[in-house]
Parts: sequence; C-alpha cells; structure tokens
Amino acid sequence: MSEPAAERTPAAPLLSVRDLAKHFPVRGGVVHAVDGVSFDLAAGETLGIVGESGSGKTTLGRLVLRLIEPTRGSVVFAGRDLLSLDRRALRSARRSMQLVFQDPFGALNPRLTIGAIVGEGLTIHALARGAALRERVAAALARVGLRPEVAMRYPHELSGGQRQRVGIARALAVEPRLIVADEPVSALDVSIQAQIVNLLQDLQQALGIAYLFIAHDLRVVEHIARRVAIMYLGRIVELADSQILYATPRHPYTRALLSAVPAIDPGERRERIRLRGEAPSPITVPSGCPFHPRCAAAEARCRSEVPALLGSADHQVACHVFPV
Repeated sequence: MSEPAAERTPAAPLLSVRDLAKHFPVRGGVVHAVDGVSFDLAAGETLGIVGESGSGKTTLGRLVLRLIEPTRGSVVFAGRDLLSLDRRALRSARRSMQLVFQDPFGALNPRLTIGAIVGEGLTIHALARGAALRERVAAALARVGLRPEVAMRYPHELSGGQRQRVGIARALAVEPRLIVADEPVSALDVSIQAQIVNLLQDLQQALGIAYLFIAHDLRVVEHIARRVAIMYLGRIVELADSQILYATPRHPYTRALLSAVPAIDPGERRERIRLRGEAPSPITVPSGCPFHPRCAAAEARCRSEVPALLGSADHQVACHVFPV
C-alpha cells in the first residue's frame, strides 16, 4: 500500500546551497563577488540565474562545483557536503556535476579530436576504454544530434553550434546528475540558440538532469527554467517560479530587467524603466540594500538595513518597499 500523500516526506533537494560567499582581496579593498547566496535545486529541475555582468553569476556556478573555494557557506550535493571532501573524494563526486562553458571554441582543446575531447572524462574516471570508450563517445555524440564521424574531426572544422553540442556531449558522457550551464547560448546566433535550448530540454526530459542555467538573456531563461533567481552585486534579490516572476515581478531591479526585454508583438507598448547611474563596484558595495542608489522607490530604511530574502516557497524577494 502506498504511503498517504499527506504523510509523505518531501524529497531532499539534489543541491542545497546556504549562505555561500566569495570575497576576493584586491589592492584597495575586497571584491564581494558572491555575498550570502542560498537556494535549493531539485533533481531534474532547472534554476535560471540572471543578472548583469559582474553580478556574480559565473562565480556562483564555480563555487557550486568547488572549482574555487568559498569564503563561507555550504554546498551539499546528493547529501554530501562538497566543502568537506578531500581531493580524491571531490574528483569522484565531480563525475555527477559537469560544466558547459560559454565559449564553445575556447572550451575545446584545438589539438584533440572531438572523440578524444568527449572521451576525456570517461578516461579520467576509468569508465571505459578501447572499443567500449569509442561506443560511449559515439552514443554521447548521437544524443546531441551529431554523427559518429564527427569524432574524427577537430574543433576548428565545426560550426559554433556544433562545437557547443560537443561541449554538451562531453558533459553527458560521464552521466551527470547536475550540469552548470554558464551562458551556454550567448555566443551563438539566435536560431542556433533555440536549437541548443531545445536540445537541453530534451536531454533533461530523457535523462532527468538538473540544470543551473546561468544567463543574462531573460527570454532564454523564461523558455527553459522552472524557477528564476535574479542576482545583483553578489546577492539574490528575487527568487520565484518562472511564471510568477515574469507575470508579477516585485523587486525594482527585476522590473527594470524585464522592461528591457524586446517585445515579440510589434504593436505592444511597454514602459521602459531606466535605472539611475551604473552598478556600484563590488569593492565598495553600498550600505543597506545594494540596489538603493539606483532605485527610484528607495526609502531611508533601504539605505541602512540590508533586506532579507523573504516570502513563500514560490516567490521570495529582498526588498523593504515591495515585499511579497
């Protein structure tokens, strides 16, 4: 007999990040690249991470994979505290966590064939060799829509879209549970972007992979992500279900970003919200709410008190003036 629905224990998240921060000491101060980020990611879910350049998106992705060491915080993946693992255990855990890079050409070794690139992870983790290795490489290429003979070619012989498919095949070859996709379509033509996004969705449906999808293009994120986190100066200022965020954004920064998204309907009239000034330097983060120098709705409290990220499971916002 199945367990009654009311008594079922919710499944633990695949990835749980708490108070994660990375501060880089530099001459003249400290760069607050990521400053107290917390979120959960379920198995098979996509969480979009959105923000301007310098908001800390890429640093956050690398912290999650422990490619750089955090200043503080915790990262728990599949029940294991990644920050407590030694080098050997971390290397083993990374088989389940892969990264797809922004630049599909720079991410591929020009001296290696595509087959060697895709099979590199299989060799490192001792998952296959010889004929079995070649078969798994061919299977990974087929998964992303590339023919087996591509394995004999070099990166410079492929188009940008094909190279990004190779990057995805390399990540898939070791059968990960999580892929951190760092601006995976921003370097591609718009028509190719749609193909890659559709490919990622098809792979997720077939394999149950979770994505941490880092991007600055809100249109792409709307298409692929179930939940969206908006980052500003190293902090998450709004985190919500995708449909809720796009329909009823609360934070003034989120509203400004959405107002800048081009309308698909030529007849649609959308008010453009223009922010005051430039984003502050992460070395000299403003007191209180980091967004207050650019916010037309800022109050006295915003200048002195950092707002907490509060709300429901479906919608959270860090704002004194427009809480959920």
